[in-house]
Amino acid sequence: QVQLVESGGGSVQAGGSLTLSCAASGSIFTINAMGWYRQAPGKQRVLVASTTSGGRTNHVDSVKERFTISRDNTKNTVYLQMNSLKPEDTDVYYCLMNIVKRGAFYPKDYWGQGTQVTVSS
Repeated sequence: QVQLVESGGGSVQAGGSLTLSCAASGSIFTINAMGWYRQAPGKQRVLVASTTSGGRTNHVDSVKERFTISRDNTKNTVYLQMNSLKPEDTDVYYCLMNIVKRGAFYPKDYWGQGTQVTVSS
């Protein structure tokens, strides 16, 4: 089986920083895209940033210049460095990985368990 475990969320004051991590474990052959999403209560999960297997990254406009996504393929881990945090960044953040399991023909999306980020003014 494959499992994604997130860490690094918490509460900070506006202007502060947090680093989220998401590590995949299990019977993994390869990981394609990785990404971070956020979700507010009662709303849909939306993309924050993503990275391809080759390291190309994409950040939504609201977090550009403040958040940086990166990945360590040797550790099957994706990170989200969050700087200059604002109260409107408060949400539950989820990681997503597109993973091909050993012995599988097709990739499948796997989600982390979510981690709360709270930014106070």
